[in-house]
Amino acid sequence: MTGKNTNRTTHPVAARLSRRGAIGLLLGGVAQAAFGEPVVRSPLPLARPTGLGLRAIPDGDQIVDEAGLSGAVSYALADVATGAVLEMHDPLRQLPPASVAKAMTALYALETLGPEYRFSTRVLATGPVVEGVVQGDVILAGGGDPTLDTDMLAGLAKSVVDAGVHGVTGRFLVWDGELPRIQEIDATQTEYAGYNPTISGLNLNYNRVHFEWKRGSDGYSVKMDARAQAHAPDVRIARMVISDRAVPVFDHEPGESVDRWSVARGALGNGGARWLPVRLPALYAGEVFVALCGAQSLRLPRAERVSDLPEAKDLARHDSPPLTHMLRDMLKYSTNLTAEVIGIAASHARGGRITSLEASARRMNAWARVRLGMRHMSFVDHSGLGGASEVSVADMVKMLSAQGVEAQLAPILKPIPVYDLDGNALDPPVSVVAKTGTLDFVSTLAGYVTAPGGKRMAFAIFAGDEATRAAAKANGAEVPRGAKTYNTRAKRMQQALLRRWGAYYAL
Repeated sequence: MTGKNTNRTTHPVAARLSRRGAIGLLLGGVAQAAFGEPVVRSPLPLARPTGLGLRAIPDGDQIVDEAGLSGAVSYALADVATGAVLEMHDPLRQLPPASVAKAMTALYALETLGPEYRFSTRVLATGPVVEGVVQGDVILAGGGDPTLDTDMLAGLAKSVVDAGVHGVTGRFLVWDGELPRIQEIDATQTEYAGYNPTISGLNLNYNRVHFEWKRGSDGYSVKMDARAQAHAPDVRIARMVISDRAVPVFDHEPGESVDRWSVARGALGNGGARWLPVRLPALYAGEVFVALCGAQSLRLPRAERVSDLPEAKDLARHDSPPLTHMLRDMLKYSTNLTAEVIGIAASHARGGRITSLEASARRMNAWARVRLGMRHMSFVDHSGLGGASEVSVADMVKMLSAQGVEAQLAPILKPIPVYDLDGNALDPPVSVVAKTGTLDFVSTLAGYVTAPGGKRMAFAIFAGDEATRAAAKANGAEVPRGAKTYNTRAKRMQQALLRRWGAYYAL
């Protein structure tokens, strides 16, 4: 067979089949064979369906060729009701899933922890409260909640004050031992990436600090704060100085009690703001809690981190939203910390404590092999930030079309609009809920597509140029040259495939 892509194969009967006959064959057994068997390629393009804005329905391989992406492209499409494979292109190739990994993590957590699972953050006292004064130590004890922010912590401080506490005779302690402390999600990311924070059993504001700078007549002023919607207390545990060096833009000096940052003066311009990762999350949360309590006339000593939780009684607690709610937000906003914390919590629930993301991911891999029959995958974390994670579209579609999975995942996946070539919403519409994934020179999409007429299908589309990605990482650029262009072209290809499937499988 001639053509650009040597991975495509066409069943010898397919060219002689009508559209109806080809679909019948697909559902009747040929496409239900294991991935890697000869594939029935889609029939020739059909006449333009009304309202879909296409002159004809292009072949999937034609769409891949026209995208002109370097590296590798793979996709798979299956009927959700029957599990029958409808279309595929290089389906066993393992590529980085990027944030599509969060869909796997969501299912892993739902089936391990349950949809109503909640994380609790507590304030404890080691002694009795006498006339409003704690006779002993006060402890802020984290339960791992990845969604805790400064406003929620302010509510917890108010609960303590409302309980009648206005003083303490002992220390103020912070405990983060519910989860392992992991310095960063992925060591290959730039050091100052706010989406690559430290993981801890006590997390605040996704373990990020807000850095803001302004140029004045006498130089720059800088501010580091724990920003949420209603509260933004200044913090000193994360500190910034301006350096006259040219590179690097940011530098970080780790410490046991202070996060020291510096920034190149020439990179600042007139002003701006960005989030930076927090490397001392328990002490960060402790400092913010002290400030919030002080605003309500409860003075606490400076926070001290402890590794063991003393025996103590509850003064107040804050419970996270139920797991389903957290997962919906995680899939919508692609929050890496949420994915990692929830994944680790699920791994703990499945058989003892783990101490690294890799160990937790191995536990998820083992679950996926047994529960879903997945074989062509190897996750190294729960968020997909680590480019060393790999999975095939065959396995992703196998997961999405497995019994009971659509009912759990489809309601919490993000709606993805599908447009015609002029940028208008399709009419009749093609409904898609899915998880997107983006790394430098990697673009992925996986979820469910419903064609006009109601046919539901599971799909996965991966594109990745791992060689170019590795070279870009070696250069250390935050946004490598060519990465945005690559991902834009990949997303256009995804849209073209979704248009094709909506049109071709319309009933």
